[in-house]
Amino acid sequence: MALKIRLARGGSKKRPYYHVVVADVRAPRDGRFIEKLGSWNPMLAKDNAERIQLNEERIKHWIENGAQPTDRVMRFLDEAGLAKRDARNNPKKALPGKKAQERIKEKEALAAEKAAAEAEAAAAPAEEAAAE
Repeated sequence: MALKIRLARGGSKKRPYYHVVVADVRAPRDGRFIEKLGSWNPMLAKDNAERIQLNEERIKHWIENGAQPTDRVMRFLDEAGLAKRDARNNPKKALPGKKAQERIKEKEALAAEKAAAEAEAAAAPAEEAAAE
């Protein structure tokens, strides 16, 4: 049975509250879980001590038994010093999509044509003045 340490949403509409739980990967997000390991209240200030509460002993136990934390939970564990989360690097994330890149190329081509036409127009009167 594959296990995940993940967040299960609670709280009311527009007032989220999450429980850190260990659950089977096939179970629904807010459904059946094996054990509650902590909580996260994103409505509290980031420097508030009660924002993230973790049962470190039980989390260590479940990680030793093969439970894999999700990325968000891994961030919490990294802050608490329980696990090391590697920084991710996605250099393509900031690049525009295909269609936007095509539009940029079209604009550059039009600008180059316009600049060439202006240079040609500027050179033509100079040639006429030199011929006279």
